Amino acid sequence: MNSNENLLPLLPIKEMVLFPHMQHPLVVGRPRSIAAVENALLSEEKTLIVVTQKDSSIENPQQEELYSIGTRALVRKMERLPNNSIGLSLRGLERVKIKNVDFTEEYLQANFSVVPLPTDESDEIEALHRQVLEQATQLDALMSDRWFGGILPQLLQSVEEPLDHVFLLCSVLNLDVKQQQDILETSSRLQALKLMHEYLNHEILILGMQQDIAKQAAANVTQEQRQYMLRRQLEEIQKELGEKTPEQAEIEILRNKLNEAKLPAPAKKVANKELERLQRLPSAAQDYQLTYAYLELLIELPWKKSTKHKLDLNEARQILDADHFDLEKIKDRIIEHLAIYKLNPKTRGAILCFVGGPGVGKTSLGASIAKALGREFERISLGGLHDEAELRGHRRTYIGAMPGRIIQAIRRRGVNNPLIMLDEVDKLGHDYRGDPAAALMEILDPAQNVNFHDNYLDLDFDLSKVFFVATANTLETIPRPLLDRMEIIRLSGYTEEEKIEIAKRYLVPRQIKDVNLPVEKIGIPDDVLQEVIRHYTREAGVRELERQIAAIVRKTAVEFADGRKEPVTIQLNQLANILGAERFSVEKMRQNLSTGVSIGLAWTEAGGDVLFIESVLIPNGSGLTLTGQLGDVMKESAQAAQSYIWSRADALGIPAEKFNNSGFHIHVPAGAIPKDGPSAGVTIATSLISLITEKRVRNDTAMTGEITLSGLVLPVGGIKEKVLAARRAGLLRIILPKANSKDLDELADEVRQEIEFILVSHLDEVFAAAIDNQ
Repeated sequence: MNSNENLLPLLPIKEMVLFPHMQHPLVVGRPRSIAAVENALLSEEKTLIVVTQKDSSIENPQQEELYSIGTRALVRKMERLPNNSIGLSLRGLERVKIKNVDFTEEYLQANFSVVPLPTDESDEIEALHRQVLEQATQLDALMSDRWFGGILPQLLQSVEEPLDHVFLLCSVLNLDVKQQQDILETSSRLQALKLMHEYLNHEILILGMQQDIAKQAAANVTQEQRQYMLRRQLEEIQKELGEKTPEQAEIEILRNKLNEAKLPAPAKKVANKELERLQRLPSAAQDYQLTYAYLELLIELPWKKSTKHKLDLNEARQILDADHFDLEKIKDRIIEHLAIYKLNPKTRGAILCFVGGPGVGKTSLGASIAKALGREFERISLGGLHDEAELRGHRRTYIGAMPGRIIQAIRRRGVNNPLIMLDEVDKLGHDYRGDPAAALMEILDPAQNVNFHDNYLDLDFDLSKVFFVATANTLETIPRPLLDRMEIIRLSGYTEEEKIEIAKRYLVPRQIKDVNLPVEKIGIPDDVLQEVIRHYTREAGVRELERQIAAIVRKTAVEFADGRKEPVTIQLNQLANILGAERFSVEKMRQNLSTGVSIGLAWTEAGGDVLFIESVLIPNGSGLTLTGQLGDVMKESAQAAQSYIWSRADALGIPAEKFNNSGFHIHVPAGAIPKDGPSAGVTIATSLISLITEKRVRNDTAMTGEITLSGLVLPVGGIKEKVLAARRAGLLRIILPKANSKDLDELADEVRQEIEFILVSHLDEVFAAAIDNQ
């Protein structure tokens, strides 16, 4: 027997009692209760102890606030609900007595003993049992308007045990918790039947009195009927006097607006039909407000209203230059896109999708395009969106139904050709409520969005005039069919010089203006900005940089608020007091690399980074050990590097016993950060060849590239970010795949002049360039 059989998770419940052999639905929302259910589901039996609270207002009850008798229950079904709660279907198994409760875990646990149900028999029990069943039949006739009216006898016939009949009736009668608990705790069937007989007598008496009162009330005109009759009389009087009721005035206003709205024929037909329906509805009816809101939407939607097409390419270039520093190739691509719109306003070009790290200017580029086109701008955040109805709208049959976000955005802007930015399209989710990405495919497809159908609107709306722009941090999570509908424009990270220039032109003046000071009052020199960029931020964009500048400005603004008049210039030695200790240390070039250590370059969403790959020989060991949280692709790169070197041992002058009698261990710091991808292949191979030949790798050289078993070096991505990371670390030489030579054009002139690039196509060239033969 398992020593833990008398210890199970405890689920406290409110305002009800779960009886043995009975099944009951339940919604659980308290964190401890959810943890108890999840722990129970991990066990083989899937059981827990269910006990009722004495006071339902207590959220975290102690043992004395729980009844001592409960029920061991089986979790038959569990379903996650949208409001961070779970729905359960429980079936009671047996009655238990709780000895003590353990509050030390994240969920409650109960030590219990089984209390068998009574099995006493007598003629009195049989007589009482029959009387209770007759009372139940009488109760069923009085409760014909309830959900169980007419089926209560059938429910009772489904069980035979007298106690089960009592438990079943407890779930039907309007008993309080104390009465239900008394029945659960009864020591004999006779006592349980007596209690139920008493409760049934009381319930039958109350229901009989209610029916008598209802019959008397039916003989008189109710207050609601009198008000209705008086209201109709008032309408007739107003009609005779030529006056309009408030409802008639509202409908007349709606009718005039509909006539002025110039709706398309299908929308006009639906609007007139709904208006006629509205006239027939009493103003107090629920459908009155729903229909009124729907008609207001039809009126306010810009079916035929557009922003006048005005586009000056020179002005557009000036706007982009004023709002964004550098990004010349991206600006050129945007100007090309706008030029096509100027030549053919009806064109249905590709949807632009800006991809880059946080803070590189994706959202602000969309706003600049809208300004250049003279269009209204609306941003829709898609991050964490799971419900397809958020985009397509909810059907009006649902309570609280609303139009989808696209239709709402067009309604707010008041024109049918705004620029809508779909922000964070890579963070769309999907669950049982549908797939928002599938709805987005229809919205972005020029062949389909001419007749976009919103479920709430229930009419086709033309989205072909809307200029859609999307943003994303990565393409990995975007479904391929959705990706095919967009043209990708990548925004790489900024260099240190570019960040300094952006800070001087935009970030510092904006933050000083936010505290209502003249720009010349606070000076932040270039060396201070450089220190902030290097040691207080690590990002591809400038969002965190702006936060740090804001912190500097706020700290300085305190002095002006205290009465200072003279301008302030921030000094390097003040940064530690203002921003605290340095948050990041730049990975500098190691002065002396030991054998088996090589320098690689990695791409991250926050930009590039330098990583050191270390290898050691394990005497009398075997195989290849890999550490540093490496992904499958990176592990395969290490295996390919080892196989290539082993296959070329003779040509590389490596004695075979080094492989036969030794094992290899490769580690990639930092161990807490997951890493993956094929671009470390050349770095791993160089680390191994340095270890085996006992020759060091040059400490001024970094490298990146994918390798094959035959020694070929294949191109990789993220070249600009990787080069910038190498530059920050003070590295002077970078080994790149020859096929990546085209990517060097994206680098600034000063970067290309400072760093020597060695382009290779085979691992032998890598070894020749990287190994320090001296």
